[in-house]
Amino acid sequence: MTVIELIEQAAARLDAAQVGYGHGTTNAFDEAAWLVLWQLQHPIDALDEVEHLPVTGEQADAVYALIQDRIATRKPAAYLTKQAWLQGVPFYVDERAIVPRSFIAEVLADGSIDAWLGEHTTRVLDLCTGNGSLAVLAAMAYPDVSVDGADISPDALAVARINVDQHGLAERITLLHSDGLAGVQGPYDLILCNPPYVNATSMKALPAEYQAEPELALASGEDGMDFTRALFAALRAEPDRYLSENAVLVLEIGNERPNFERAFPDLAVTWLDTSSGADQLLLLTRDALLLDAA
Repeated sequence: MTVIELIEQAAARLDAAQVGYGHGTTNAFDEAAWLVLWQLQHPIDALDEVEHLPVTGEQADAVYALIQDRIATRKPAAYLTKQAWLQGVPFYVDERAIVPRSFIAEVLADGSIDAWLGEHTTRVLDLCTGNGSLAVLAAMAYPDVSVDGADISPDALAVARINVDQHGLAERITLLHSDGLAGVQGPYDLILCNPPYVNATSMKALPAEYQAEPELALASGEDGMDFTRALFAALRAEPDRYLSENAVLVLEIGNERPNFERAFPDLAVTWLDTSSGADQLLLLTRDALLLDAA
């Protein structure tokens, strides 16, 4: 048996079990490739180089056991491997934090928000930092900035600490325990936020793989906008505390654009292009936020 044959067998088992995807892959083959290559200790991006290598019976048995674990537990593959990637950068993750998959990583990498930034951009906040991946990517993208990563969950912050340290960024990234903005120390020039935004109806229908993640990182009230309402209210109540003069907020709202627009019908935002379209990620300036509150 070869590596590619083992991947095809594993994919067939995942497909037959109707597992859920969306935590780094979107289909059975890609999920199987991830798990097989990880178990065989091959680089995750090296399938073309290793697909025809032979696999021993012992190796195949180890892969089958991992695939069965994926099927039986319905845990995302990232929780089984303790590793996930954003923009090709590896991150540690476990059940204490949501699996990183934010589209904010794309705009950090492709520079599509850079037109709103400049020499004035020196302080960045990654609010709801989770495992710290966006804080790390922001520090990598903008070598001259300092980054605060804030989260309400001490468990998530412990995972973030692992990633900050592994990427050698402890001198530039400060991790803060904070309920929303309560524990942060602004003002900031750029706020990144991938908050809880799943509405109550969608929460009830989530596949088991999403239910394996901390609910605190997903659910946000009946329409998914509870956290965002509180965030906007806090920013408007004390803008100078949190926002510099030319500050911008990059906010992810997933599939909740209709609920966002119903909740904030007069807010002037810029929708950002991502690999999933232009309705999951938005940019909001300080001026637009305060104008809408006037």
